[in-house]
Amino acid sequence: MTAKIEAKNLVKIYGNNTGEALELFNQGYSRSEILKQTGLTLGVAGANFEVAEGEIFVLIGLSGSGKSTLLRCINGLLMPTSGSLLVDGNAVEKMGGKELRRLRGERISMVFQHFAILPNRNIIDNVAFGLELRGVEREARWAEASEALDSVGLGDWKNKMPQELSGGMKQRVGLARALVMESDILLMDEPFGALDALIRAEMQEELLTLQREIKKTVVFVTHDLDEALRLGDRIAIMRDGAIEQIGTADEILAEPANEYVEQFLTGIDVSKILDAASISKWPRELVRDSESVSVALHRMKKTDTDYLFVTGQRRKLVGMITRDDLLPLSKKRQTSFKDVIREANTIPGDTIMRDVFPELRHSERALAVVDENGRFLGVITHNTLVESLDERKGGDGIAEL
Repeated sequence: MTAKIEAKNLVKIYGNNTGEALELFNQGYSRSEILKQTGLTLGVAGANFEVAEGEIFVLIGLSGSGKSTLLRCINGLLMPTSGSLLVDGNAVEKMGGKELRRLRGERISMVFQHFAILPNRNIIDNVAFGLELRGVEREARWAEASEALDSVGLGDWKNKMPQELSGGMKQRVGLARALVMESDILLMDEPFGALDALIRAEMQEELLTLQREIKKTVVFVTHDLDEALRLGDRIAIMRDGAIEQIGTADEILAEPANEYVEQFLTGIDVSKILDAASISKWPRELVRDSESVSVALHRMKKTDTDYLFVTGQRRKLVGMITRDDLLPLSKKRQTSFKDVIREANTIPGDTIMRDVFPELRHSERALAVVDENGRFLGVITHNTLVESLDERKGGDGIAEL
């Protein structure tokens, strides 16, 4: 299947007469060497990546690493010096003016760090502005803008003026303005960078919640590693215009590609990043609700435990059973244990590790991890948490939690 977005040996050099600088790059010269010899800046250095439809792909790096340059190549605001940038298999650099306008106006939307809200228009007119430029009639664009505002929790604020909104609310307006265009692709350039920590966390959660519903293809630029690992289905770490590593959060944390990536990860608090699903372990034994009392007791004896989690069809968690509840049934030679199934302590799979700790403290037994459909994903114990922190070199942070 064709990738939604694909970069092929993408090189971007800023300035005129880039031929000499490109030749030096092809010969293996570094960014600093190219700058010294030609006075030109290498913005993107041979980037190769694919972004799947519906994926959140995060570009992260220090200032000047090339992440924003790469983002602007996707919608043709910047054209590559060599290589290619494809959207749905079509090369952006080969598009004419009309095609580029259609790409930016219909297929790709951008959300920036600075809100760029028109101060003389109320909120609904700000959100509907792009539709107005398309020529959509007022009633129709208001209806669509109102729906977009509802989706970001600002339905009651549509008639307010921008100066009446907080910073977080203004960023929600920016997100609604992008959503109302119904573009396939969202490009987000440090969208939460100007917000304080609490509001930033709320906006991250808002984006993840929205993404479960809208399933857009998102390319998200940030300099914040915690944010990248929290949001990204996959992450590309950049340095001096080049991509050092691409992978999931777990892949990058577990196996840094080189010394630079390892240093980049130093000091990260994994308890803010890893979620319950990624740290859960499959228990040694389970029992299905259709099995018998004797089978359940046998498995408890085998694993030296006094309880088991019970699953039903399609691995859905039904609850848990204990040895104390099963022994009277066994004496009566009853086969079914359905009447003594208890409610299990559960936690959603997308709960971040830091929020798992208080739940586990109040649980007498392991926590059962479930997905949004109630399917059993595994269990978390105190040992699970300690092992996860140690494996990812974060053990020192456990005392803080």
